[in-house]
Amino acid sequence: MMMEHEVERRDVMGVIARASRDEMRGALDAWPEKPEAEILRGPEAGMIMLRGRTGGGGAPFNLGEATVARATVRLSSGEVGFSCVMGRDLERARLAAIFDALWQREAEAVDARLLRGVRARLSAETRKTAEETAATRVNFFTMVRGEDE
Repeated sequence: MMMEHEVERRDVMGVIARASRDEMRGALDAWPEKPEAEILRGPEAGMIMLRGRTGGGGAPFNLGEATVARATVRLSSGEVGFSCVMGRDLERARLAAIFDALWQREAEAVDARLLRGVRARLSAETRKTAEETAATRVNFFTMVRGEDE
């Protein structure tokens, strides 16, 4: 069973993975003391296999491949950060790994400087998509032609 910290970190990593390079670069530029990060792996681009399940819980199947970039860094204070982001943006993968490591050390600061803004943007994008989808909604109805007697 996953511990609460592991669930929280997974959620945070999901938000960081959706952050743009500019959002992360801006947050890092505003950081009071720039963290020194040693590259342990990558950043590198590659492919992963996306898997699905029939009906959400049935037999697994290969859906297709996706391009990803990943990186692993270690801060001078010892925290190790990982990232895996969609696409081939190596700088974005490096920045995401740095923020994963920073979150382990200073969760509140990462939340204030990066995560809240990214969550707000994602929420606004979801709302906009829902509104655009609702605008194209078509309501069908059936008319009764009469009783056959």
